[in-house]
Amino acid sequence: MIPLPLSTIAEITGGTLHGPPDAVVGGPVVIDSRAVVPGALFAAFEGERADGHAFAPAALAAGAAGVLARRPVEGPAVVVDDVQEALGRLARGVLERLPGVTVIAVTGSAGKTSTKDLIAQVVSRAGPTVWPPGSFNNEIGLPLTVLRADAETRYLVLEMGARGIGHIAYLTGIARPGVGVVLNVGTAHVGEFGGRENIAVAKGEIIEAVPEGGTAVLNADDPLVAAMAPRTRAEVVTFGRSPAATVRAAEETLDERGRARFTLVTPEGAAPVALRLYGAHAVANALAAAAAARAAGLPPDEVAEALSRAEPASRWRMEVADSGDGVTVVNDAYNANPDSTRAAIDTTRHLARDRRAFAVLGEMAELGAASVAEHAKIGQHVARSGFAGLVAVGPNAAAMAEGAGQVASWTGECVQVDDVGAAVTALSERLRPRDVVLVKGSRVAGMERVAEAILAGRAGEAAR
Repeated sequence: MIPLPLSTIAEITGGTLHGPPDAVVGGPVVIDSRAVVPGALFAAFEGERADGHAFAPAALAAGAAGVLARRPVEGPAVVVDDVQEALGRLARGVLERLPGVTVIAVTGSAGKTSTKDLIAQVVSRAGPTVWPPGSFNNEIGLPLTVLRADAETRYLVLEMGARGIGHIAYLTGIARPGVGVVLNVGTAHVGEFGGRENIAVAKGEIIEAVPEGGTAVLNADDPLVAAMAPRTRAEVVTFGRSPAATVRAAEETLDERGRARFTLVTPEGAAPVALRLYGAHAVANALAAAAAARAAGLPPDEVAEALSRAEPASRWRMEVADSGDGVTVVNDAYNANPDSTRAAIDTTRHLARDRRAFAVLGEMAELGAASVAEHAKIGQHVARSGFAGLVAVGPNAAAMAEGAGQVASWTGECVQVDDVGAAVTALSERLRPRDVVLVKGSRVAGMERVAEAILAGRAGEAAR
């Protein structure tokens, strides 16, 4: 963050200064008092389980220059009506003081985090780049990321999520993108939105914010995304497998581990790419990243080389590892929706080839009235993909088991369990050396613990 006196922070946020006006915030803005370093600003949020104001003394004792608070604390503070809104105003105010920063923002129903990580790894070759860890894509995580930018920053790569119409518009009001990317319109959070058409309305808010002279990057292969073009004043650049896409892939193949190779084709030239990410679906994310990097001025050969060197940067997203028991684990446990789950199933099946494959799948959240049908379709997809077994985790995942059972030709086994512990037990009774296991589910289920247990050997006793 650029150094700012508390008096300036009060001015930007519309708050009231309590304490010396010349105290300077030169460190990061944090919401956890344990993360305070000297010069930091501690934002005191009031949550369901804890009130950040109670930790203000500890933050100040650790060296915080001040507290962003809703009420006075014992020590220097800027008191505001709403800490979350003030955090957004502060982020916007800091970004306005950094005219040399190019903001690249990404949204979509699936692949946001992986694409954000790819874009950041590519454009960081051209200059200092700030991007969020994991999925800091909401009203708190996004401004915290913006506030990490400083005078040296050239690119700010942001992920923007939404659970309703207007959410992305709010985020773009904090950080207006010069390059806006829409990956896809799927069924994630469809229960909260009320339909894919409403999801498209929300996702398109990102390119409505891109000004004339900026670039809107749209997926040519997704009709709902491609149809967003009239909603922006910016230059429209498309990506995808379509021959008509501005940035496209040709000559695609998958290696034995499910990693894609393709030729990146752009108006400026073509170059080979060999991804280190897993799954054919990673190609679309890579093309979106290439289109965004092109908009930032990088040539195709440099983009292709950077994509080929890029590594997974966020946990529990298509991580592939082998246990000491000879079991291959595909850990995609961070979150789940119907589109990403089907992609993970396809990747696992390709990786397994002639080996037995098991799918350990948790519930997919926020699907509303479509939940039972979507879970059943996933069970059917597992069965039709020839998996040896399906472990459906959680009461709402029972529809997966029912869906798998509806595929008459399937000879595999389906087990429905209540929790992660029972899933580990079920696997321990079935796994053998060389088996492949996919672990995926919505974040709240803690499905990553299943993958960790397999890799630690606790679910592989039968293999020994």
